[in-house]
Amino acid sequence: MEHWVYSLNIAGHAVSFNLDTLITMWITMLLLIVLALVTRSNLAVVPTRLQVIGEGIINYFVDIAKAGMGQKAAMQHAPLFLTLFFFILTGNLIGLLPWHLFHLHQGEFASPNKDLNMTAAMAVFVLLYYMYHGIKAKGLKKFFFHGFNLEGIIISLVDLLEHIVRPFSLAMRLFANILAGGILVYTILGIKQPYTAYLLPLPFMFFEIFVALIQALVFTLLSMTYISLSIQTEH
Repeated sequence: MEHWVYSLNIAGHAVSFNLDTLITMWITMLLLIVLALVTRSNLAVVPTRLQVIGEGIINYFVDIAKAGMGQKAAMQHAPLFLTLFFFILTGNLIGLLPWHLFHLHQGEFASPNKDLNMTAAMAVFVLLYYMYHGIKAKGLKKFFFHGFNLEGIIISLVDLLEHIVRPFSLAMRLFANILAGGILVYTILGIKQPYTAYLLPLPFMFFEIFVALIQALVFTLLSMTYISLSIQTEH
């Protein structure tokens, strides 16, 4: 898909930005900040529906993290898991809004996760995050190297391959699923038949809401697994 590209010359180097992605990303962050402030300002002993939903999501991820890495580590890394989940989910849902009503000279507004640059940035951040904490927990040598024997060398090479493949798979999975769903919906919207153009896309749009949730959950749980594996020490 084409993007609304804006180019700048910085210190003699051409730097390009996908403005459509940046705008929808900022909208996503703004919505989350407003939602967090509203929820926090209305905290009560008898929780509201919004508070119940928020606490339920937080407890869900914290409980899963506790099972894999223990309570202390779960509480330490929970902010990252929750940030990833809420940002990806909100960004995916924003892509279902009727952005095609806003005509741009180039590209179109859509979910920020339809841009491979966005998903790759999150995936690389997760890679650097779990490598940092893994090295902090195990030490540089033990994190990357498992011994001088044949088994240790093979395991070290396999781990190195995993470090390369993990961000690629995280980025491509999220990007491809969200992009494919958007293309499907917009293709059906392009049908110029009475009623069909309005009724046929509805089941697919409801399905895309489900996909938006699943993809946010998959990205977050895989990130949680990678962090858990990286900080586990042998006993």
